[in-house]
Amino acid sequence: MAVGSFACADLLTSAPGEGDTFDAPVEGLTAGERAAFVRGDAEFGRRFSPASGLGPVFNNVSCASCHSGDGRGRLENSLSRIGSAADGFLSELGGPQIQDRAIPGAQPEPVPAGVAVSVRLPPPVFGVGLIEAIPEATIVALADPDDANGDGISGRPNWVFAGAYVPASEPGAGTGLKLGRFGRKAQTSSLLEQTVEAYHQDIGITSEFRPTENRNPMSGLPIDALDAAPDPEVPTSTVQAVVHYIRALAPPAAGALTAARAEGEALFTSIGCALCHTPTLTTGAHKLSALAHKSVPLYSDMLLHDMGDALADNRPDGSATGREWRTTPLWGLRLMRQFLHGQAFLMHDGRARSVEEAILQHAGEGLSSRTAFAALSAAQRAALLDFVESR
Repeated sequence: MAVGSFACADLLTSAPGEGDTFDAPVEGLTAGERAAFVRGDAEFGRRFSPASGLGPVFNNVSCASCHSGDGRGRLENSLSRIGSAADGFLSELGGPQIQDRAIPGAQPEPVPAGVAVSVRLPPPVFGVGLIEAIPEATIVALADPDDANGDGISGRPNWVFAGAYVPASEPGAGTGLKLGRFGRKAQTSSLLEQTVEAYHQDIGITSEFRPTENRNPMSGLPIDALDAAPDPEVPTSTVQAVVHYIRALAPPAAGALTAARAEGEALFTSIGCALCHTPTLTTGAHKLSALAHKSVPLYSDMLLHDMGDALADNRPDGSATGREWRTTPLWGLRLMRQFLHGQAFLMHDGRARSVEEAILQHAGEGLSSRTAFAALSAAQRAALLDFVESR
């Protein structure tokens, strides 16, 4: 695991232009909201140590350590998930997430033998507030679980239960099934829950929402003397500051639409890519007015799709099966390599190193588009890839 905490300025060799970073706020914040954004930014980058509560088992030392420049993670920051709700997330073996590092005196969790493991890269955190602000009805209206229109696409929502600790004032909170939006399988309905669980599972930091330390159940070692920081290790105000920060992060701007990219965009639509990678959705009312009634060019329908055997991780999440994944938004691809040392890590586990590789690994509901892409001329493929990589 990498232990560095990266801001955009640390990863670029020259000052970025407007719309060329992953850590800029959305337009329209009030002075007070911008001040809260700055505080949340500092907390997002804060590096923890054993003295400040790190661990006893963990994956990384800060939020920013997993999200390069607030964008997507790298292979060394990948997380291993095991178990499902049906088997209690194999809690006796350390599920739902394997913490592969530990503070001195504690033992990291090994990957259990014979257990299905789902490797997942940390997704980008920019634009999640806009995703949160898209009305549930807008996303549900795109679903076609029985493929009634016969186009081979049968996207469906992931209905999940929000954490009982999530305040009713938070979007995605409440009893009963809620629309999942966040995570590789849309397995989380609330940004606050996503943040609380990242603190608890990824860094080993307790909060008033999750006040009990995460332990390695297989070690049998006492931890009280090892993790001496009093619980909760961060106050509610810190969690709320980070939630506000990621909620207010703007997606980077897309590149200019050249003639070649316009051709690529037309091909993107004609071969069926846009059936899942919906170019634009619109937000509704939101508690943060800067996010309300905005056009969201995320290139995702936010629904689950069966992607075939090769991409299956055999690990259900909420109502998502082991073959289903939420359509990954394409925004931010234009800048991806700038924050990943010139590399690209695509798909849920980073197995694809280019957009072309990612397309050619689509199967299941994506097979028709993959076949159509492979049949394009070299010039047409280049135009489509240029368009996608300019988003």
